[in-house]
Amino acid sequence: MTVTREPMLDEPPEGTARRAERREAVDFDGLYHAHFRSLTLQLTAYCGDLSHAQDMVQEAFCRALARWSRVSRYDDPVAWVRRVAWNLATSRWRRLRTAQAWLHRQREEYVPGPGPDRVALTAALSELPPHQRRAVVLHYLADLSVAQIAAQEDVPEGTVKSWLYRGRTALAAKLTTTSEVNHHD
Repeated sequence: MTVTREPMLDEPPEGTARRAERREAVDFDGLYHAHFRSLTLQLTAYCGDLSHAQDMVQEAFCRALARWSRVSRYDDPVAWVRRVAWNLATSRWRRLRTAQAWLHRQREEYVPGPGPDRVALTAALSELPPHQRRAVVLHYLADLSVAQIAAQEDVPEGTVKSWLYRGRTALAAKLTTTSEVNHHD
């Protein structure tokens, strides 16, 4: 007769630890296979380089694996991996930006001065009242809508339209006069 021992209440059944380890590994593998491609596509769209995106997603999954006992208990482990990958991409972008700024400071570049049209426009804009100048610049150079300018300036849309009309009219008069003067010289 064979006697089998029943496990104590606080003792896990035999093999439970091994099954939990296998389940954990399968969960990570499944997560990796299910999401590596989509995360890579997202990072590629963000950073513009497939190989760098693959490297960052791979690094994020490596970090997740190193902390898998904790990450696997999160409600959405993919969100954790995605956040790590995006943080890596942002850090890479910042490092590149800093390096480019340093390189830019190391070399001298010749930048030609503004042309006569730019000088005339800048001079004409400087003669407009501040509200009109801001409205013209925001609308025509920053591509903001009348509603966006009104919200930013905390005025009604009709006021912005009035500023734009008056600013265009004044600029047209000043630039026409400047153009006529330049053509007569």
